[in-house]
Amino acid sequence: MCCFVGALAIIGPRFVLAVWWLFGNKVELAFDSWWLPLLGLIFLPWTTLAYVIAWQPGGLDGNWDALLIVIGVALDVLTYMHRAAAKAVRPSSSY
Repeated sequence: MCCFVGALAIIGPRFVLAVWWLFGNKVELAFDSWWLPLLGLIFLPWTTLAYVIAWQPGGLDGNWDALLIVIGVALDVLTYMHRAAAKAVRPSSSY
């Protein structure tokens, strides 16, 4: 069950962001170019998804948008920490 939750945390935001990018236009409106959301999709998917959700036509406005982006950064950090912890727990073969 823990592996399922970890895989969902890794794959979930990338899938949602990719589908939103392909079938919607908010990702294109939130970013000026195509390479920044692509890098976000690869390295910081939770932060990029939070930015796209918080973005409005007038730009980011208010503390709630900033809080949402901070939560996205925290989720990215937790996801990377989960990967590191999973590698540390895995028994190493010393044959």
